[in-house]
Parts: sequence; structure tokens; C-alpha cells
Amino acid sequence: MPQPATIDKADMSNSRQRNSWRELSFVWPLSKWLWSFVLTLFGLALVTFAMTRLSPIDPALQLVGDHASQSTYEQARLELGLDQPLPVQFFRYVETALSGNFGQSISTGQPVAKDISRTFPATIELATAAIILGAGIGLALGIAAAMRQGTWLDGLARFVSLFGYSVPIFWLGLLMLLLFYAHLHWAPGPGRADVVFQYTVKSVTGFALIDTWISGKAGAFRDAMAHLALPAIVLAFHALAAISRLTRAAILTELGQEYVTTARAKGASLGRIVFVHILPNVSGTLLTVIALSYASLLEGAVLTETVFAWPGIGRYLTTAMFAGDMPAILGATLVVGASFVLLNALTDLGVARLEAGKKR
Repeated sequence: MPQPATIDKADMSNSRQRNSWRELSFVWPLSKWLWSFVLTLFGLALVTFAMTRLSPIDPALQLVGDHASQSTYEQARLELGLDQPLPVQFFRYVETALSGNFGQSISTGQPVAKDISRTFPATIELATAAIILGAGIGLALGIAAAMRQGTWLDGLARFVSLFGYSVPIFWLGLLMLLLFYAHLHWAPGPGRADVVFQYTVKSVTGFALIDTWISGKAGAFRDAMAHLALPAIVLAFHALAAISRLTRAAILTELGQEYVTTARAKGASLGRIVFVHILPNVSGTLLTVIALSYASLLEGAVLTETVFAWPGIGRYLTTAMFAGDMPAILGATLVVGASFVLLNALTDLGVARLEAGKKR
């Protein structure tokens, strides 16, 4: 007569221990990244606060003007909390920043948070279009150069990478405007949209492509696409240079590994080796490169937005710096910096998930 199956208590204990280790292996990196994210934001807030105290610009005097009376000036200092000790001022600054209150812009007369909500979507739209172009072309160029090492295609990829690293972005933007707008008339002028569409399309999301699509006006959508194309191409060129170069280097490094030699000995084609074996192995590296390129586009769009009169946060920050608009400078710096930190944290999580998937 068959005996009933018995459950070994040691096996159950080992199974529970393995599950607990799996949970710990996920929770520990997550908590570490969260702690690093909080510390980085705290450091960013500390740096931006120090900017206000080390700057020669007096916030109270800037608020009331040079011709205000002494009593008005002192009242402004009290309202801004400048009479409080520095630690109290700092934590008050952090509290107001967390609530989204960055004060009122001196140059626009609007709340800084409202200005940022109006300008930041334009920068995100431009940077997103640029990274889609840059990552798509950069990955393809890097893969092709690695698979055809030593050929004219490899030389072209290296030239594009070197040129992209070397050429100043403002010079490239001016050259593109001069060629495609002034001479060939293939592209519209600077700005985000023609005047005829600026007041006929309602801003719902802040993203011109989405808003014009929602409006159902095909002409407005085509106009938004046309205005986006040239600055996106200019901005994408720098991302393309970094992505293609590092993609080529990563694939060439993997081509020298033992598993590739084994696959070749078994008759696998180069294309199969690259796309089936190598790319999954270097996916974490490529994701990091693309994410860092995207973050740098968000931060480095200042010159591109200035050249193309693109109404994004980079141009807003440039205008604020020339005007000495401290609330706008601090608010924009804090938002862009926080976006960079958040994007890095999400990239780390994404890479960790990819690496965990490889180990299964």
C-alpha cells in the first residue's frame, strides 16, 4: 500500500528562506536608491539655497525696487524670512519648494510654478523628439559600425561621433537655420508655431504635438511638426554621437568573448550573434547611455532653445539669469535638477530589472 507523501520541514524552511532572500534582494536596492534619491534632492536644495545667500542680489531689494522706503524694505525682509537664522530659512525654503511654491518671478510677474508648468513641457517635447532620433540612428549606426569594423561604414560612424562631440551646438543650430530656413526655405523660422496657430489652438497638455492633434487641425499639427524638426535634429546630433560610439565599443568588446567564439564555431551568423546574444547582454549599458543622454538633453537644451527661440525652460532660465530673477532661477534649477535625479533613479531600477532577468 503506497505511503502518503510527507513534506520535509527542512525543505519548507529552505524554501521560505529562499523567498525571503528574493524579497530582500529587491527591497534592499530599492531602499538604497530611494535613500540616495532623497539625499541628492536634499543636496540640490542646499546648493540652490546657498546660491541665494552667496549671490550679490538682495531678494528684498529686488522685490520692492530701488526707490522703496526703508520701512517697505524691512517689511519685505520680514515677509521673506530673511531676519531668521540660516537653518530656519533653509528648512522654510525646502518646505515651500516641496509644496511647489517657488515664489513670484520678477521678470514675468507670474508665479514661478506657473511659468515652469508652461515652459517645461516644451523642453520635454524637444528632448524626447531628439532622443528618439538620436537613439534610433545612434544604435543603428553603432551596431552597423561594429559589424563592419574597418570598413568605410565604421569610418563614417567614428567621424560622426567625433564631429558630434566637437562641434558647438549653438554654431550647428545657427548653421542649420541659415541653410534650411534662410537659403533653402525648407524649414520654418524660429519658434514653436506660426503666429496664425498660436492663438487658435488651445493649450491642454502643454505639448504642442498633442494639443494640435487633439484640436483636429491638421495644418496646426503639421506646423508643430515642422517647427520641432530642426531643433530636434540639432539636439539629437550630440546624443547620436555618444550613443553610436558607446554602442560600437560595447559590441566590439563582446565580440571578443568566449561565448561568441563558441557560437561562431557552431555556425551562427554574425547577425544572429549580435542581435540574439550580444545585444541582450549589453542592454543595461545601452539603457544607461540613452537615459544619461536624455537627461543631458533636458539640462543642455539652453543653447538650442535660445538659438531657435524655443519657449522651453532653458530659454526661460536664460532670460531669468540676464534679468537677475532669483526666484525663477532657483525654481527652474531645482525642477531640472530633480528631473535629472529622478531619471537616474529610474534608470538604475530599469538596469537592475534587466540584470535580474538575465540571471533567471
